[in-house]
Amino acid sequence: MATTDETNVSAEAPMGSTPPKKKKRSFPSAFTVLFIVLIFAAALTWIVPAGSYDRLTYNDETDQFNIENIKGDVKELPANQATLDKLEISVPLNNFKNGSMRKPIAVPNTYQKIEQRPQGFVALMKASVSGTADSVGIVIFILIMGGLIGVVNATGAFDAGVAVLSRVTKGREFLLVTIISSLIALGGTTFGMAEETIAFYPILVPIFLAAGYDVLVPIAAIYMGSSIGTMFSTTNPFSVVTASNAAGISFTDGINWRIMSLVIGQIISLLYIYWYARKVKKDPKNSLVYEEMPAIKEKFLKDYNPKEAPAFTWQRITILILFASAFPIMIWGVSSQEWWFEELSTLFLTVSILCMIVSGLGEKKAVGAFVGGAADLASVALIVGVARGINMIMDDGMISDTLLYYASGAIAGMNGVIFSTVQMVLFSFLGIFIPSSSGLATLSMPIIAPLADAVHLGRDIVVSAYNYGQGWMSFITPTGLILATLEMVDVGYDKWLKWVLPLMGIIGVLCVIMLALQVVF
Repeated sequence: MATTDETNVSAEAPMGSTPPKKKKRSFPSAFTVLFIVLIFAAALTWIVPAGSYDRLTYNDETDQFNIENIKGDVKELPANQATLDKLEISVPLNNFKNGSMRKPIAVPNTYQKIEQRPQGFVALMKASVSGTADSVGIVIFILIMGGLIGVVNATGAFDAGVAVLSRVTKGREFLLVTIISSLIALGGTTFGMAEETIAFYPILVPIFLAAGYDVLVPIAAIYMGSSIGTMFSTTNPFSVVTASNAAGISFTDGINWRIMSLVIGQIISLLYIYWYARKVKKDPKNSLVYEEMPAIKEKFLKDYNPKEAPAFTWQRITILILFASAFPIMIWGVSSQEWWFEELSTLFLTVSILCMIVSGLGEKKAVGAFVGGAADLASVALIVGVARGINMIMDDGMISDTLLYYASGAIAGMNGVIFSTVQMVLFSFLGIFIPSSSGLATLSMPIIAPLADAVHLGRDIVVSAYNYGQGWMSFITPTGLILATLEMVDVGYDKWLKWVLPLMGIIGVLCVIMLALQVVF
């Protein structure tokens, strides 16, 4: 029997004509996805009991420990090993006194339920604003980065550079993927390169598009390089070092296993990218974003013509040198000088001003290019703020500690191999709600690491499971960087899921195998 709508369409359509095609449903935008997750997080605050662990910090001015409970009451205790033993905290005393443990850590066996703190409509609407304000550092960095790219684009320097790179790498395009992805993975495993990679997309995407790949290839080269590197961290101070300190062990414990996992994981990732890139090169219709590619090429290769590429004038060469020099300086600052977004924004603003001076564009056109470039990345900056708002809803609802409390109770006393696998799954789950690697480490390790003792396992296995689990979930978690990344290159979240989920499954199996081997050997 025909529905009313179908009957009306048939009645209105002229005889012999083709009925109008139904409008194809599109996947929600990044903002809509995040808002759905935000609503879900707020709903959890009505369902999951609120609760909290006490927090311990070290006061170097008074040389005492401060323990603060949920009411805000602070108790001072002597900063000695006897206090830590009494509190069942396995972190060595020296880790507090030498500054290794800077963040408050959860005190085991102090969890208590508190009055429910459900987050209603007002809190839900305010979260995105508060999240953006709380993320002002990275928001400014993204806008300034966009401004710099706008200036460089206006000079034609990028078009000239892309033309040269296309000629140099012709026939060896995938070598560029391998080098870039591996270098970023090296940055991820050593000092946690993640947010900094946002700067690479506007530079590298045109190069890969000009080489005949689709936009998913440069996304994979950059994002998966960073994700694999941070997932299998070796000396990353924001994850493995912090987690090891909080677990009471050296970060070198289990490092050989993480190095092996890093090498194997990166090889698997590159082979997967190569398999997909080769398919796209052979037939562009094999691209998962085939329908979106004309619009993407219009955005990134609007003025690019390999036969009529801009000449390499001294101004364009100087601008590209200035632009390129910012990245090794950025890596040096982050890895050895404790730079963060304030310093990085200052660096790129300085480079922007120097490029304006050299460009010869004139003051109005140069400033207009900077403002226009910043405007192009405004949506990316806002996505970062909305994602942070989700975490703030969870924090205000006081349910993160509750999730940790129930999870830790569920894994106590398991078989070693099962224990390591469930640990990884646990940290993957917690990583959705606590995307900060150092935040998750300082909160969870004092609670979960001692559970390894009960099943006669080394605590380095818990650290590895934490690393693998949180990194694995970062491939897709909306509260991480992936939605901001996709927004930069106009790719839908559904397309990314379709591309990455098979690889995610393979890497997940690798992690389980490596954890099992670490348990056995």
